Parts: sequence; structure tokens; C-alpha cells
Amino acid sequence: MKFPTGHVASRGRALLLLLLVLLVTGAIFAVPAPTAPKALVSSGLPTSYQSAEAELRQQKLPSPDVSPALVVYSNVDGSALSDPERNTVASQSAGLAKYAVGGQVGPAVFSPDGTVALVSVPVSTVDDAAVPKTVEGIRAVATADLPAGMQAQVTGEPAVITDLTKVFEGADTKLLAATATVVAVLLLVTYRSPWLWLVPLTVVGISEQLTTKLVALIAPHFGIVIDPAAAGITSVLVFGAATDYALLLIARYRDQLRTHESRFEAMSIALRKTAEPILASAITVTLALLSLLFAQQEGLRAIGFSGAVGVIVAMLTGLFVLPAAMVVFGRKLFWPFTPNVGDEPREGKFWGRIGEAVRQRPLVVGSVALAALLVLALGIQGLSVGLSQNEQFRVKPEAIAGQETLAKAFPAGSSSPVSIMTNPQSAQAVVSAVTALPGVASVQAGPTSGNITQVNAILDASPGTQESFDTIRAMRYALADISGADAVVGGNDATRLDGKDAAIRDSKVIIPIILTIVFIVLLLLLRSVLAPVLLVATVLVTYFAALGASWFIFNKMLGYPALDNQVLLLSFLFLVALGVDYNIFLATRAREEAALSDTRDGMLTALRATGGVITSAGILLAAVFAVLGVLPLVALAQVGLIVCIGVLLDTLVVRTVLVPALAFILGDTFWWPAQPHEAEPELLEVDA
Repeated sequence: MKFPTGHVASRGRALLLLLLVLLVTGAIFAVPAPTAPKALVSSGLPTSYQSAEAELRQQKLPSPDVSPALVVYSNVDGSALSDPERNTVASQSAGLAKYAVGGQVGPAVFSPDGTVALVSVPVSTVDDAAVPKTVEGIRAVATADLPAGMQAQVTGEPAVITDLTKVFEGADTKLLAATATVVAVLLLVTYRSPWLWLVPLTVVGISEQLTTKLVALIAPHFGIVIDPAAAGITSVLVFGAATDYALLLIARYRDQLRTHESRFEAMSIALRKTAEPILASAITVTLALLSLLFAQQEGLRAIGFSGAVGVIVAMLTGLFVLPAAMVVFGRKLFWPFTPNVGDEPREGKFWGRIGEAVRQRPLVVGSVALAALLVLALGIQGLSVGLSQNEQFRVKPEAIAGQETLAKAFPAGSSSPVSIMTNPQSAQAVVSAVTALPGVASVQAGPTSGNITQVNAILDASPGTQESFDTIRAMRYALADISGADAVVGGNDATRLDGKDAAIRDSKVIIPIILTIVFIVLLLLLRSVLAPVLLVATVLVTYFAALGASWFIFNKMLGYPALDNQVLLLSFLFLVALGVDYNIFLATRAREEAALSDTRDGMLTALRATGGVITSAGILLAAVFAVLGVLPLVALAQVGLIVCIGVLLDTLVVRTVLVPALAFILGDTFWWPAQPHEAEPELLEVDA
């Protein structure tokens, strides 16, 4: 495959390109980012979901931007509140009035057993930035001068949002630092050079920062809202993809330095040989990420958009900036293992021995590898999806702890009431229908404006649990039978239920799109039908094996009761799109080598040549995704571990054993209906 390599034809051109890149990058960073758009509804769901429609109607009511912060007083030992402690609650309530909308706080409500007191403080949510300050002020007043053994916890939706914001404070810096450290250490171990690792790491770091700025500039024009989770995943993705491309290019460049005196010629040939797999990889991952734009969940669309921008930036810097930087410094950059003309390759001997072992008994070895993956896949038995709100955080924040304290003495749903929007004429019928349902603790008609009335219901079940979801579904069925009510059920719990339904729908729509994209790219790249089918099948087996192994760890070792709603789709996307990269690197090299001999010899040569670099890339990518565990959300930690295990399996088992075994068994049939000897003349011309 021909690729323009003029930018590495001389030291002067390389320096000029690097200077131009610095100027363009500086100009991009100098452009102020537009104001990020605000989602129509907080959940980012379309109005076809009742919770989103309910939120839109709620905005038309008096004081729509008011939400209660709940102050929960109790004794640490769970004993009943004494009279002096009750007096303390009353005095603290008076001090909370300055944070309440209208300056009024209702009297404290005590649980029937007297162990918990609840004070509701209506908080303005007009200014998102002001909510955390208000909640922190409430916490300061509520906890001041409490008697020994007494505690005050602030919960409710404003407090949950505040704690979520707080746990992400500094998380982006921590994630970036951890990711950069992991990449630096692994590059240093891979190249065993005190200088070489600095070049790819610098280019990768520039790619990540440039991606962050470009996304901030572009996303608002498409109405995309980038949340902290999307930003964190994008950073990890850029570091992983850009480093993979760098490892592949530098390995080929080092090989060519052993046969060409001119480093510029060596880099030109290395670029031509690696451009095709890098482009194919980037196109596959980019298109797979863009398929998330078909998702109904705003968070998934944000990840798809920002991730696609990041992969394109990683590809461009890998094909243009990194080669120019490498040739500027020359071959001594590899010191103390400087590759000179005529040197024998140090790499590949281990993987050559592995390949020979697989070639001798491909059916047995391949069967054992496949059986091991299938055994791991059995671990998905009993897998559950859907974490409650109390299970979303790795470290429990105060708002969640307050919900748990509240649930011990009041109906568990007190911190997250269900909001039903109907018309005034049907309000009483709605109250009667909901009151009759099991699982509903209390129902009360709320504010009215024009043709909209809000009815509030408190459930017996804790927010985000299957029991609460079942009650909300029953509520929707019952209200649908009330003629003319036009009732929709919303609130935070209903939003979580709709988010779960949206995640199921998104998986059913997007997973087939991802598989189709990967298959078509492989079909065009390898000019084969059978090879893409086999490669996609191996990636699918890897995904289920990784999911089974991860679920065992989550459930049996870490005690997580379920996976988060988005975990299955995101882990599938990253494992299939990124996992197929290594098969692309291996298969394209095998096809290239098979054109000079036959498929079995070509696969052995490809395994020997790419084994080291693919293993290094896989271990690095797995480590980078594992770094997602530094973020506070369980969902991101789950995605990180599944992708980490999957990439390791793909790198060390599938690419090393299973795919070579298939090629050794099938021979030239592996490329059916084409033959590797029909390779393009230009591909052979590169080796001349």
C-alpha cells in the first residue's frame, strides 16, 4: 500500500512539519471554547420516555427549579433521639432557613421509632454551580455543635449531585497522571532506552491534550454534552490507541534501520508497511465509536463523539508527527540497543518458538485455547445488570450514607419521591389509583399550574432497586387505564428505570452495527471472506470469556451485585473495536509474508515479527484501561477491568495461539476466496 512519506524525506522537512504542528496546536489552544450546551432534560433521554416528558412538564410548574436537600439526624449507635437531641434538631433547623428558597424550613419530622429526624430544605437548582456551595453550607450548619454520638447527614438529589461533582474533582488530573505514568513505565521497559520512550510519550500526551481541546471546541456545535465520565474514557482511549500505533511504527522502523543506512529511507518504508493496519485500525475504532451516536443515552453519545475525535487525532499524530520526531533524533535514540545495518534482530525468537510449537500441533493447541476461553465464558451465568443508586460509587459519599440511614426509619423511597404529572381534573383519580398499589408508602397531590398537576408518591423500596422499578412499572400500567389523565411517571427513580430500558435498547441496536463495521473493514482490508469471519468469531469468544472472568471477580471477590447499565455495551465496543486491532496487525503482516511463500510460513513469520510489539501494545492497553479504576464510579471500574482482561486474553491467547492455529490448520484456505499470492504489486514493491 502506498503512503505519502515526504514529511520524513529529510531532517529539514521533519523539523518544518514539527514546527507547523506546534504552531497549529498553539492556535487551537488559543481559540476560546464555546459555552457547552445544556441538555433539554437532566437525564439526556428523549421525551419518548415518561421520565423525560415528566421533567419537561415539571418545568412549567411554579418553582420548577427547586429540589429538597434532606438533613437526616440520628445517633451513630442507632438509639432513639433524646429530648436534648430533639431540641438540637429544632435549633439547627432555624439556622438552615438562610439556605432555603423563600427562607422557610418546615418542622422536623421524626420517625415512628424516634431514631431519625428529617428536615427538608428546599434548594434552588437554577444555577448548577451554586448548588454544591448551598449543600456544603447546609452541611456546615447541620453538623455544627452536635452532641457527642449524634450525626447529621445531608442527602436528597442536590446532595447526590454535589457529591458526584466532588468525587470527580481532581479525578481528571489523577487519571491523566496515572495513565501517563503507566505508559511511561511500560515504554521504558519495552525499549530499555533512557531516551526513546520520551518521544512517543510526548506525542501521545500532545494527542490527548489536543483531543480534549478539539472536543471542547466542536462538541457544542453538535449539541453534544461531554460529562466527566466521557472525558475520562476518552483520555484513556487516546493514550491506548496512540501508544499502540507508536509501538507498531517504531518496531517496523527499527527493523528497517538494520537494512538501510538512511534513517529517512528506513522510516519511509516503515510508514508504508504500517500505514495500512494503522488506518484500518483507526477507521474500525472510529466508526464503531460513531455508532454510539445512535444511542438514546446522552452519555453514550458523548463517549462516541469524543472518542472518535480522539482516535482520529491519535492516528494523524502517529502517521505524521511521530515519524518526523523519530527521524529528527536519528538512530542513536535507541541507545544502548542502537540498530545498525547488518545487525541480527534481537526480537522475535521467543514468539518464533511459540509459533513453531503451535504449528506442530495446531488442532490440539487451538482446541485447548478455545476450550479455556469457553470455560471462562461460563462465568457469565447468573450475571445481573443494574446497580441501585446506593451502589454506584466505589467509596460511599455522605448523600448515599444519608439515604441508608433514612431508609432504616422511614420508607426507603423518602429521599427520592416519584413525580407523576397529570391534569388537575384527573389528580384525585391518580392519587386513588396509586395509593391502591402495593409498594407505595404514601401519595400526595402537589403544585398545579394551568393544565398540569404534580402528584408525589413515596415508595417502600430503596431508590434504584428492582423492587422500586417493579412498583413504577405497575404505576404506569395503572395510570394508563385512567381515561383522559394523560399521566406520566417521572422523578429520579423513574429516570433510572428508563435509563436501564434505554441501555437495553441501545445494546440491541448498536452491537449489530459494531459487528457489521468490524466485518466490513476486515473484508476490505484482507480481501477475504473466511478470515474476517474467523477473526470476528475469535473476538466475540474473547469478549464472553472476559465478561465471565470479570463477573466472577466482581460478584464473588468484590461483592458487586450487578453490572452498571452501560457496562455491557461499552466493554463490548472497546473489546471488539480495539481487540480486533491486534488481529489486524497480525493478519495484514501474515498476508504480506504469505504472498512471498505460503500461509503457514507467512503466519509464522508474522507471529515472530509482530509478537513482541503486539504483546507490548496489549499489556500497555490493558494497563491503561485498568487505570479507570482510579475514578470514583463503579461503572468505569467495571468497564476498565473487563477491557483489561479481554485485551490480555486477546493478546496472549487469541492472537498468540488461536488465530495462528486456525491459519496453520486451514493453510491458504484461511484467505478464501482470495489467495495470498494474488497480493498487489505495490505491496511487493515496498520490499524492494
